[in-house]
Amino acid sequence: MATAAPAAGNAAASILGLMGSVKEKWESSGASRAVSDVYAQVPQGTKDYFSAASQQLFSRQHLRPVSVVFGIGEERPFYVERAGTLLVERVRHNLSFFYLNYMLLMAVLFTLTLVISPTAIIGIGLLGAAWIYMIRSATNGHIKIGAIDIQQKHATIAMSIISVIVLFWLLQKIFWWTLFSSGFLILAHALFRDASLHKDSEDQVDMQGEMTLAPTSTGEDAAFLKNNDLA
Repeated sequence: MATAAPAAGNAAASILGLMGSVKEKWESSGASRAVSDVYAQVPQGTKDYFSAASQQLFSRQHLRPVSVVFGIGEERPFYVERAGTLLVERVRHNLSFFYLNYMLLMAVLFTLTLVISPTAIIGIGLLGAAWIYMIRSATNGHIKIGAIDIQQKHATIAMSIISVIVLFWLLQKIFWWTLFSSGFLILAHALFRDASLHKDSEDQVDMQGEMTLAPTSTGEDAAFLKNNDLA
């Protein structure tokens, strides 16, 4: 136990030092400045639009609690709707109402599948090690591979293309399995979950204070009572 703490401390220090070295190489390569320049050329209206859209899309308010997702406490949360028009309306409402929960389900399934796939983990680890090696071996904007001298910009572009191909090859099975399995679960939930009780939940307004009714005239009350007596 005495040697475990220093070993953990040394490992943490090595990781922090490696992260600092990678950050320094990234900034010195000019890639960070290039990304900033590209971002600066985007119109402010476009930035505001995408910022507002992303905040609205991933708002915490749109993540429904488990009790709403499964209809806990409701009389008939799941049943088969036989009317075609009502079934289409149910699916449309569920997809728009639970969309953030469905996205979270896909992310969880993808992560779990990735964790139990050793080939993908090893491949991603090797790819990350290759990126770290490339960044650390760069000096003055150039990378030497044996006797070949390559500009870091060209090496970064080539490495990015290789990374996309490798990730596609590593994750294609995980992606398709996640897509089909989550699609099946989402479709089943959208078809059988009756969330009609929550259709107007976002339009509800909390009312506070006392409600007073306008006083009615005595003549109208008397005429109303007289008509009832004659009847």
